[in-house]
Amino acid sequence: MASKEERLQKFMAECGVASRRKSEALIESGAVKVNGRRAEIGDKINPDTDKVYVHGKRIVLKKKGGKRYIMLNKPRGYVTTMNDERGRKCVADLVKDIPERVYPVGRLDKDSEGMLLMTNDGDFANVVMHPKKEINKVYHVTVKPDMPEAAAKKIMSGVEIDGRKTAPCEVRVISRSEDRANVEMVLHEGRNREIRKMCALFDIEVTRLKRIAIGSVKLGKLKRGMWRDLTFDEVKKLSANPNPPKYQV
Repeated sequence: MASKEERLQKFMAECGVASRRKSEALIESGAVKVNGRRAEIGDKINPDTDKVYVHGKRIVLKKKGGKRYIMLNKPRGYVTTMNDERGRKCVADLVKDIPERVYPVGRLDKDSEGMLLMTNDGDFANVVMHPKKEINKVYHVTVKPDMPEAAAKKIMSGVEIDGRKTAPCEVRVISRSEDRANVEMVLHEGRNREIRKMCALFDIEVTRLKRIAIGSVKLGKLKRGMWRDLTFDEVKKLSANPNPPKYQV
């Protein structure tokens, strides 16, 4: 008879705790216990017999067959987490009417807005987030006082932030006014506050940042704070990583 054991982070993702990568971080931090013992990376569990606790709360695998794929238009002021110890508003508040326990695919920082995918399908989340897949993330960014051509070229070729060079990206100025510029930026990786940090190197202030697309799936006219299910075709496209053509530079 085949063993029912599976990796702990996979079980956690299936329970809707977090993606596999974030589940691994929870394990490393000591927040996860299995049968009363602190869990370690590489642990395997039997979902039928082992008891898994995250932050002292037992997690249980819900009934199979309820995969959900959500697009949320995240407003500014919400943190991308399912609970917050500091009592801040979090995206869980916006999807509490969904019966399945979905979690964010990647992140948008508190001051950013726009398209945030959420799911309870760990495999789908891994495909969308994995750096090697290089799925395009498209942002509309308002900056002050401007996005000079020299700064844009350096950002496009990659700059060093947090001790590591960023992947090449695309920068296109949409419009300019006296003290600001509207810019479209396309990233192929998802580092923490990457756009803000890249701009800060050139004394450029980001006053608004909105993600409008992931891969070929667009936010469209979805209202701020609202969510909708992804269509079958959208899920299929993201799973297959269909990047749109790059801009001509």
